[in-house]
Amino acid sequence: MLTTESLAIGYRGRRLAQDLDLVLHPGELVCLIGPNGVGKSTLLRTLAGMHSPLAGVVYLDGRDVHRLPVQELARHLAVVLTARVEVGNLSVYGLVALGRHPYTDWLGRLTNRDKEVICRAMHLTGSLPLAARSVHELSDGERQRVMIARALAQEPQVLLLDEPMAFLDLPRRVEIFLLLKQLTRQMRYAILLATHDLDLALRIADRLWLLASDGTFLEGIPEELALNGHLARVFRSEGVEFDHSIGAFRVHQPTCGPIGLSGGPDGVVIAWTWRALERIGYAVHNGSGRHERQVEVFRSGSDYRWRVTLLNGEREFSSLAEVIRFLLSGIRC
Repeated sequence: MLTTESLAIGYRGRRLAQDLDLVLHPGELVCLIGPNGVGKSTLLRTLAGMHSPLAGVVYLDGRDVHRLPVQELARHLAVVLTARVEVGNLSVYGLVALGRHPYTDWLGRLTNRDKEVICRAMHLTGSLPLAARSVHELSDGERQRVMIARALAQEPQVLLLDEPMAFLDLPRRVEIFLLLKQLTRQMRYAILLATHDLDLALRIADRLWLLASDGTFLEGIPEELALNGHLARVFRSEGVEFDHSIGAFRVHQPTCGPIGLSGGPDGVVIAWTWRALERIGYAVHNGSGRHERQVEVFRSGSDYRWRVTLLNGEREFSSLAEVIRFLLSGIRC
């Protein structure tokens, strides 16, 4: 549906990536990820026909995107950008109706079919109950749903989104991710989402497009890019690394030395104890008896308790917070 041939992106005097042969299929959600400044937004804007390629061609159903008339392109491809759109006192319905501009006459008159498409787009995004409200009254999460509805009102085959969740809290980001995933499944849209939300991209995307700082482009399902080490290599830095074992990114912190962690019939308690120990700077190891510092989790009746063993003895605690306070009091990192 959307393909590129030997595409090179960037600006005059600065080439960000080249020899990109990309394919975006119907019915899939692809997340474009990579470090800051590598050219994610430039690639997305080039695919959308908003930025000229340095070389190569972008095809939409076999037609050169950069040679299509703007109105024709808007009937097949829609874009949702990061920047907030200021629309004054325009109603939600009025904003979504702007998505029908490629189909209306020069007066902008809406036919019955146009109105049906608008209502369907709002229904798909859960924004129909907001129809009569002014756009400036909406929360950030509601506004992004409406902007996606406006894009869907264009009846596109391809939907490109550049950091649409930049201003949203975690629950709203999850909602938008799941909405986009649903649209690929139900409506067979081809959706490309440029995002910095790496954890959600790993959990929800069908495929990842991974752009590295040196212009290297890699693609595949999230699990393959994790297993073959590409994710770890691209995001390796002084502050973050990808942990293959848990499928998530870890923050580098100064280490206060090793500490052993054992016990616990409940794996959840062990997992959160592990995280707490790492957060205060320990390199945590599974097992007991091999380190000068040990933490053991065990049951006492219906409650959990923590036993901390040091060279000068041991102490028991009834809460994880007490364990952390005790260990912090003796940390010298």
